[in-house]
Amino acid sequence: MMILLFGVSNVGKSTIGKLLSERLCIPFYDLDDEVRHCFGITLEQFVKTGTLEDRDKKRGMLLEKILKDGQSKVVAVTPISYLKYFRQSLQKKCVFPIELRDSADHIFDRLVFSDENAQVYTDEPYKNAHKAYYMREILADQAWYGKVYSKIPNKYDMDGQSPEETVTGLIATFDLQPE
Repeated sequence: MMILLFGVSNVGKSTIGKLLSERLCIPFYDLDDEVRHCFGITLEQFVKTGTLEDRDKKRGMLLEKILKDGQSKVVAVTPISYLKYFRQSLQKKCVFPIELRDSADHIFDRLVFSDENAQVYTDEPYKNAHKAYYMREILADQAWYGKVYSKIPNKYDMDGQSPEETVTGLIATFDLQPE
């Protein structure tokens, strides 16, 4: 089974994906990492190239490449706006897409930053000083991607759970079994 994790930024796709892949004994892929490796640029540079549609098309091609071998894996999928570039991946027989969802407050609590080298760091004073801005952005993302992801049949509401609790919940809810 190829499990694709969708959701807004900072919902926890990568962290949960890594833990889920460990529990299921299958490989993990992060689409953001694949973008960096394939194009040899930072994500900051990537988001400044072409249009959003161009970038989603490139991400869709990378996802197809990851799924091509048909082997079981977990993939954290970058937030996407143009589902048409991912529709083929979603229709594959062994693909199991899941949208991870949580409240804006919980997502804000998890908010982290990364530098140009993809090193993750926290900056609580800065984050809290700009809370109103980040909350607006999270709510806007939830509204937009909620529409985009309406076609994804499997939803998991995290309700502020830790990554470990979320993985346990995903396994129980969707009857995911180790290889």
